[in-house]
Amino acid sequence: MGGVPGGGPRLRSARPVLLVVDADPERLERCETELDRGFGADFRVRGELTAAAALDCLRRAHEWEQRVAVVLVDHLLPDDDRAEILAASRTLHPDARRALLIEWGAWAERTTASAILTAMSVGDINYYVLKPWIAHDELFHRTVAEFVQEWSRYEVANLREVVVIAASTSVRGKAVRSLLARNGIPSAFRDSGSALANDVLEFVGEPDPGDGVLVWMPAVGGTVLHDPTDAEIAEAWGVPTTLAPDAERSFDLLVVGAGPGGLAAAVYGSSEGLRTLVVERESIGGQAGTSSLIRNYLGFSRGIRGSELAQRGYQQAWVFGAHFVLMRTVERLEKRGDEFVAAIESVGEVTARAVVLASGVSYRRLDVPSLERLVGAGVYYGASVSEAHGLQDRDACVVGGGNSAGQAVLHLARYCRRVLLVIRGEDLAASMSQYLIDAIVAADNVTVRASSEVAGGDGDGRLQYVVVRDRRTGDEETIPLDGLFVMIGAVPGTDWLPAGVGRDAHGFVLTGSDAAADPQWPEDRPPQPYETTVPGLFAVGDVRCGSVKRVASAVGEGSVVVSQIHTHLKVRSDA
Repeated sequence: MGGVPGGGPRLRSARPVLLVVDADPERLERCETELDRGFGADFRVRGELTAAAALDCLRRAHEWEQRVAVVLVDHLLPDDDRAEILAASRTLHPDARRALLIEWGAWAERTTASAILTAMSVGDINYYVLKPWIAHDELFHRTVAEFVQEWSRYEVANLREVVVIAASTSVRGKAVRSLLARNGIPSAFRDSGSALANDVLEFVGEPDPGDGVLVWMPAVGGTVLHDPTDAEIAEAWGVPTTLAPDAERSFDLLVVGAGPGGLAAAVYGSSEGLRTLVVERESIGGQAGTSSLIRNYLGFSRGIRGSELAQRGYQQAWVFGAHFVLMRTVERLEKRGDEFVAAIESVGEVTARAVVLASGVSYRRLDVPSLERLVGAGVYYGASVSEAHGLQDRDACVVGGGNSAGQAVLHLARYCRRVLLVIRGEDLAASMSQYLIDAIVAADNVTVRASSEVAGGDGDGRLQYVVVRDRRTGDEETIPLDGLFVMIGAVPGTDWLPAGVGRDAHGFVLTGSDAAADPQWPEDRPPQPYETTVPGLFAVGDVRCGSVKRVASAVGEGSVVVSQIHTHLKVRSDA
């Protein structure tokens, strides 16, 4: 069926709550007035003068199953009162966006910034909001609107652009949810047999999918898919997985991989007039797309989800004219004269004058057969944000000591009863950013097991426990668990490249001075900084030997490499 008459299926009758807490009656009234003016048609604005009243509001909303979208708390409230309100909102309404209200000019006090950073680090707030100081304060409205939009993406009862209906234990259902989340496609999951699922099924006129998966796309014509493949989902959403039969197959630049480095190369290449094709074997964003929150990327003070950052890069490149083929693999790459020829799965051959390898890495496996059987049924490789809701009040474990593992721990801690972080090293300092370490230490429901490894685990159809081994003593402990997220490093997966591409002992591609030192480098000139041992073939991001495993550095490399490509093309045209 097309369209969503009357705004779609009736999911909940009560308007979501916007709660503001300020002990000053005049300031409180001003906030209430502005919130009601901007959001009163769709949200119920509640203003409270005391912590006791605010706590009562939060508890009643929880008991009555009413949704709370945003909680704004005056930073001048007594510390204990403020902490109690934020803790209650985080526990009772984990999807609610939480912020400190601060006065204009308060940023001059260093203690204010410190309080904000501390509250963010422990997960009490998402950011701060400047109090409205005039009527129609549009900055206040915009900031709150951004919080509302963030909340709407997580609130399961909201009608989303894509709705997935499947059994909560469905392995394929979880895979579809992960696919949508990693590609930044806004979606909602409805458990088969639930009232929310039945409401949707009645509206679209479809039976319950039973053991299968039903995908409804109300935002794109009401498309309904039954047990779709990944490619079918992408095509229905409008994401290309192939080239048109009559499309030109000659490009200036071929980018292999749509992680941060590949997307940056696509944006700068296409914006500077290069006819660019990007081929991605899985999802837009690569490993960064699995990060639940990237807080140290320049310009995003509140942090940004990896999938959202990747979507923004994708949209930029698309607007500049870059071509994309997703969920396809480059099976072969060879150089013929001054051109490269690439064979793409289910697409055929394309040619390019230059190639950028930005294929990233693949996760290392635990090599525990009993756990491998449960992949998708409680065991996940990567920080799959879409699984957090399903682990509400349950126990989870993250294995790994990098930033992505730290981000996954903090995201899961919002929902889980307990989160265990298992690392092989003696501490986190060697591999994780300090702001993440501070937040993990401050989280009451997170435990770190150092010098340890997951040695076993199993369950009846889904994960029920893991075995953690102390690497110093050999002692083992069986720990009941509902979710295991494995992030123990990665391999570059470069075996498909031609023999002439120099690699180190681990398979990472040599570039720059490392490529110059390799006997395979064929020219008298030194290679450019990101050029491999094959002239005109460049590598950026995690696949490159010696790269810094950070999103910002990958974006920087993908941006800079385009100037080197221009140099290469000019030299070739002048020859």
